[in-house]
Amino acid sequence: MASEFGFHVVDYVIFAGMISFSIGIGVYSACSGGGQKTTLEYLVGNRRLKMLPVAVSLVVSFESSILVLGYPAEIYIYGDQLLWTSVGFFLAMLTAVRIVVPMFHPLKLTSVYEYFELRYKSKAPRYLGTIIGILYYLFYMGIVLYGPAIALEAVTDLPFWASVFSVAGAAIIYTSIGGIKAVVWTDVLQCIIMTLGMSVVVIKGTMDVGNIGKVFQINYENLRLNYFKFDPDPTVRQTVWSLCLGFYFAGFGMAFNQATVQRISSVKSLQEGKRIMYFAAPAFFIIALIVNIEGLVMFAYFNAVGCDPIESGQIKNANQLLPHMVVRIFHGLPGLSGLFLASLFSASLSTISSGLSCLSAQTVQDFIKPRYKNMSDGKATAIAKVSVFFYGGMSVAVTALIANVSGSMSQIAASILTCFGGPLSGMFLFSMFCPWATKKGVVIGGVISMIFVFWISLGQNFFTSKPSEPWLPPNPTDQCFLDSTFYTNTTLMTNSTVYYNSSDWHPSHPSNTSSRITTYQQEMEIFNTIKAQGIDKLFSLSFRWFGAVGLLLTIVIGSIVSLMTGYPAPDEVDVRYILPIGDQLFPFLPKKARRWLEFGVDFDKRRRWLEQQSEETIIPTDLYGEIGVELDEVKDTLLISYASDLVN
Repeated sequence: MASEFGFHVVDYVIFAGMISFSIGIGVYSACSGGGQKTTLEYLVGNRRLKMLPVAVSLVVSFESSILVLGYPAEIYIYGDQLLWTSVGFFLAMLTAVRIVVPMFHPLKLTSVYEYFELRYKSKAPRYLGTIIGILYYLFYMGIVLYGPAIALEAVTDLPFWASVFSVAGAAIIYTSIGGIKAVVWTDVLQCIIMTLGMSVVVIKGTMDVGNIGKVFQINYENLRLNYFKFDPDPTVRQTVWSLCLGFYFAGFGMAFNQATVQRISSVKSLQEGKRIMYFAAPAFFIIALIVNIEGLVMFAYFNAVGCDPIESGQIKNANQLLPHMVVRIFHGLPGLSGLFLASLFSASLSTISSGLSCLSAQTVQDFIKPRYKNMSDGKATAIAKVSVFFYGGMSVAVTALIANVSGSMSQIAASILTCFGGPLSGMFLFSMFCPWATKKGVVIGGVISMIFVFWISLGQNFFTSKPSEPWLPPNPTDQCFLDSTFYTNTTLMTNSTVYYNSSDWHPSHPSNTSSRITTYQQEMEIFNTIKAQGIDKLFSLSFRWFGAVGLLLTIVIGSIVSLMTGYPAPDEVDVRYILPIGDQLFPFLPKKARRWLEFGVDFDKRRRWLEQQSEETIIPTDLYGEIGVELDEVKDTLLISYASDLVN
């Protein structure tokens, strides 16, 4: 049993109940319907899943522990500018309605990387996209597993690796046996738990501070409400431009994500696919807003207490701030800390299960089926289920690597994931909107862009001599000695009795706000006098721009290579796999301008093809099993039948 001030038995019961319920949904999904015996049912739910649960599942797929723990910690340290990332993501999702859904839903793809082979009639771009996508998800899942483990190790008796294996094990079990249906419905459960857990923390924390007005007043006085920093310097850690525009481009990494396309492809109609994105954009914004407020409440709470946990040395990692506050505000209220624990693990479970489902789909569709065309669907489904265990083990291995990287979770995630997401988004946009794109262009552009951004990321994290930007003024620590009675005779922060006294603190910060602000301003003056030299100038680029750099560099290099090596004539491009950029992204332009942006391609052929598409052309899943026809063969037959109309 945990200590009086830590987690109680009822808290662990609530947490265990959530894990058990998630596994139960997987078992039910495995036994219901067709029993997950075909790849179509296992990977995309027979393309007959309901829109609303799929939309909720998409939202929580990207609401991992990075959001729940990393964002409040980032706001505590650098202020609430992070709100602009939600604006950027919101705009990226709305743009995806005009790009991702119209392109991928009519093609009925299971793996998003099938698109590259269809577009270029070559497996090389498809394999490259799949490999980058696998690396993206392995690192994503590794970071997500690391977050709650390092945080909860500090405030509970739960060892680091026990937390990692609990999340990974539960996700592996219900994803492997229940497929996409289990992922979607557990995501719905976890979304409810996450939202409830975060809301309770915000409400109770605000009550302890006084009221919401007091929360904003404290944050304003301590420079946390720094929303309007418009500095155009790309080396500044975060500004309105780097957060909003940078995350807009980075958001395409989620829009072209296997999880997104897999969910769009699992609903019946194009309109339902669009409704998923229309739901996801504002829903994610609202939940991100709650997380931002959570960060402000957390700072105000420790200000009111008069004891900054980081500056006082009570915790070693900023990602531990939120759990540290939770065990304090819910002291004497058994069950509420468990609700937070459940919400934190729900955030991780939703992302891990989604990632495992995506990697399973990519393995079967991109590696197994193309090589073994005569393999039975039952055997392919079995391989998909086994691959879940393999990728689950790989994600745990990545967690061991991530544990050696310092920094907040949001910075670690942004600097690593955009190395893969940016170039991959560039490959898709280049292929969709540039009729001159060739397979050599997209492959060389993608590889060079990924290597370049990854090199900058490594240099910034390990090889630069320029120091990190100073944190905003911390909370006071002059009340920590009095506050230490809270920890006496407890195992809250370690597994032994804890006593704090004034000699334990890092340099003491007074309660006088102006004094702490003055110290911060002096630190910033010194920081601004340090000029990057040589290669450090490149490594000084804000990690918020990594996604944009990777995306744009792929398009530029891809275009140069394509134009140098010979590009196809406009009438040779298969219009099923490209989109008119004017109509999709700039519908407000005059018709003449939009026609010019078609670059000589006759998109009327595409419009006629889409008009011929109808839901009746999709043969029911059960018929596949009866006549022994593979989904890919049916899909290719349908597309070939339309091709003859396109040349007329």
